[in-house]
Amino acid sequence: MPLSSSQRRYLRGLAHELSPVILLGAKGASAAVLAELDRALLQHELVKVKLAGDREERAAQADVLLEGTGAEAVQQIGHMLVLFRRNEDEPKLALPR
Repeated sequence: MPLSSSQRRYLRGLAHELSPVILLGAKGASAAVLAELDRALLQHELVKVKLAGDREERAAQADVLLEGTGAEAVQQIGHMLVLFRRNEDEPKLALPR
């Protein structure tokens, strides 16, 4: 289910205080990075990722992360990307309607 604008705004506010959980280096998004991000999304639901490279590389990395995890992009500013994926078994964040 896609996020509404009010839900995105709420998640951006929560993500403001977060530190990046995943830091991508020169090798980019590998299978190991996707597995670790998947675990982080299961545990936290809202995760901040620091991307590397120029604008085109960051966009490609973001696409790989989104497709590989099934998460939704909440926000991307510069090198920071905020991802959200609801944990269906044990939801941790209550989203506004």
